[in-house]
Amino acid sequence: MNVLAPPRAHLTVEVVHDLVCPWCFLGLRRLQRLLRRRPDLGFEVAWRPFLLNPDMPRVGMPRADYVVRKFGGEDRARRLYSSIAEIGRGEGLLFRFDRIRRTPSSVDAHRLVRFAAAYGRAGEMVEALFSAHFTDGRDIGDPTVLIGVAQACGLDGTGVRRFLYSDAETDAVHAENLRAHRLGINGVPCFIIGGRHAIAGAQEPEVLERLLDVALVEAAEG
Repeated sequence: MNVLAPPRAHLTVEVVHDLVCPWCFLGLRRLQRLLRRRPDLGFEVAWRPFLLNPDMPRVGMPRADYVVRKFGGEDRARRLYSSIAEIGRGEGLLFRFDRIRRTPSSVDAHRLVRFAAAYGRAGEMVEALFSAHFTDGRDIGDPTVLIGVAQACGLDGTGVRRFLYSDAETDAVHAENLRAHRLGINGVPCFIIGGRHAIAGAQEPEVLERLLDVALVEAAEG
C-alpha cells in the first residue's frame, strides 16, 4: 500500500430502473463499462425502483395481451424488439423476447433487490433478474422463479421465501416509485450522480462520464 497515494474520490450513482425494461438492462451494461474504465474513483451504486406498469396485476398477464395493450400489435413490437436486440448484441447481451410468455409485475422483483441489498448483493441480483427475464424468458413475477434466482446469487432460499410471501418492502417500492415521479422522472433508466445531476436513457459510457466529471468538480469545490 502506498501511504502517499491520495484517497480515491467517491461518488454515489443512483440507478432508477424497472426490471422489465430492456433499455434498463442496456443501461446497466453501459454503466458497468464506465465503472471499469474509472478505477481512480470509488462508486456506491444505489438501485431505485420504478414501475413502468403500475397497474399490472401481481400475477402478470400473457405476453400477447400485453403487447397489444402496450404497442397496439405484434408487428410494431417485433420491430422495436429487433432493434433493441441488435443494440444488445453490441453490448454482449442476448435478448430473447421470443421466450417471454408472460409480462410480470415487477413489484416482487424490486422487493427482492432490496432484500439482496442487505447482504451487499443488490447489483448481482439486478443483473441476474434482467438475464432471467430477457435472456431466459422466465417469469420474474413468479415467487418460485425469484427464489431460484436468489439462491443462484448465494442467498438463503428459506429466508427469501419467507420474505417474498410477506408484504415486507412492498410499500417501500411504491414509495420509491412515487418519489421518482415527484422528481420529474417519467422514463427509465435514469442515472442520478452525486445526488444532484440526472440523465435519462441508456446513455453511452462517454456521456455518463462527462456528467460524472462535472459532479466530481462540484464535489471538489465543496
